[in-house]
Amino acid sequence: MGCADTVESSELREQRMAVVAQLVERWLVVPDVAGSSPVDRPNSRHDRRPPSSGSPSPVLDQELRASLDAPWVLIVWNDPINLMNYVAHVFRSYFGYSREEAERLMLLVHHEGHAVVASGPREEIERHAQAMHDYGLQATIAKDAP
Repeated sequence: MGCADTVESSELREQRMAVVAQLVERWLVVPDVAGSSPVDRPNSRHDRRPPSSGSPSPVLDQELRASLDAPWVLIVWNDPINLMNYVAHVFRSYFGYSREEAERLMLLVHHEGHAVVASGPREEIERHAQAMHDYGLQATIAKDAP
């Protein structure tokens, strides 16, 4: 490996790190009101490193933005263990659905094998999926079809 290869790989490494830093910053959900965020941003006043010479790929940035903006759905699946009234109870107590809506969703799960019970940003839907698992229900997340 020559000196030129080392410089090129160093620049490539810096560009990759800039992309990773951008991805991490965008995935963090931390309020940044008047600089109150406990998370140090790249090149913030606490960052003593010089700014990176490489800029993240605009194509990657567009793909990331599209991925974050796309709505996600929570799918609850039928299982042979949980009783129908328990599933309706979970939908009412966790999501706050009315009795009628909870029973409608429960019947969809029972008769069709699954039902979409919530939609929203990915992190929110991931929290809902974990809650469904904690209740003993089988649930997955998926990108909502446009």
